[in-house]
Amino acid sequence: MTSIAVVILNWNGAEMLHRFLPSVVAAADDQTRVIVADNGSTDASASVVKDFPTVEWLPLAENHGFAEGYNRALAQVKADYYILLNSDVEVTPDWLQPLRAYMDSHPEVAACQPKLLDWKDKQKFEYAGGAGGYLDRYGYPYCRGRVFADIEADHGQYDGQAWPVLWATGAALMIRSTDWHKVGGLDGSFFAHMEEIDLCWRLRARGRSIVCIPDSRVYHVGGATLSKENPRKTFLNFRNNLLLLYKNLPEADLRPVMRLRRLLDYVAALKFLLSGETGNARAVIQARREFKQIRNNYTATRQENLRKATGDTIPEIMQKSLLWQYYAKGKKTFTQLHQP
Repeated sequence: MTSIAVVILNWNGAEMLHRFLPSVVAAADDQTRVIVADNGSTDASASVVKDFPTVEWLPLAENHGFAEGYNRALAQVKADYYILLNSDVEVTPDWLQPLRAYMDSHPEVAACQPKLLDWKDKQKFEYAGGAGGYLDRYGYPYCRGRVFADIEADHGQYDGQAWPVLWATGAALMIRSTDWHKVGGLDGSFFAHMEEIDLCWRLRARGRSIVCIPDSRVYHVGGATLSKENPRKTFLNFRNNLLLLYKNLPEADLRPVMRLRRLLDYVAALKFLLSGETGNARAVIQARREFKQIRNNYTATRQENLRKATGDTIPEIMQKSLLWQYYAKGKKTFTQLHQP
């Protein structure tokens, strides 16, 4: 049986570990390691983990963020598959079997995710990943089950066979260790947010597949580290989104996409300002300023990504504007967006 390492990156998450680690331990079989990689916590996280003798404690010296924290942790872990699992995820008893079975029988697939549902309302999809993620032409992410803030109830509409996606959620991401190391893991400079989209885009561009496997279900609290309204989160989302576009867009698309994104970002900043969210407005401007300052640091990475890409077209990137489809045409579900 192939081996799995479920790695939970933790930072001051003692309460979440106490609440959700039991479900992860209970679902693990004899070929599954459960590891808590700790990003320099100062709370009682270590004491919580000591109550679970089968769980491995992997301390990191400081808070390296989500991306670099996982890079450093997984450099020390050997397994056929890694699962990056948030500390605020409750798993179901049989969540691992469909993931392992599908990955074992589909070597062309680099990574996958389970269906991600809302822990607070288990009949609805969860914002961070739903039933698998996509991008529009201008870098705006959406999911089967979630478009912007519109989140669908789960009526089984995305059940059935595994489905190709562009990105799998970092809240519960299964990836072959060989693929992880081949592309260099996550981009540690992102710190947090958008890093899994960047990783999956690199894999997808190189001809590897990403899927959602709806037979596996987990429940995610979401927003456990930074709330949706936090300006720091706004900054990271906008800056990192610009970076992933710069790193991965085909040459023919780079100038027109980035030109329109500049306009759209300033519109977003103005909208925040008019709504009284001055911190978020400043965060957008700061994100654009920092992107301009550091963009050239990513030129070599961009050239490598383009050189290793197998083609310019990725079917899971919608060649339309999500903003236009959503606000002008009223298309607020994945099914409406992808009608024939």
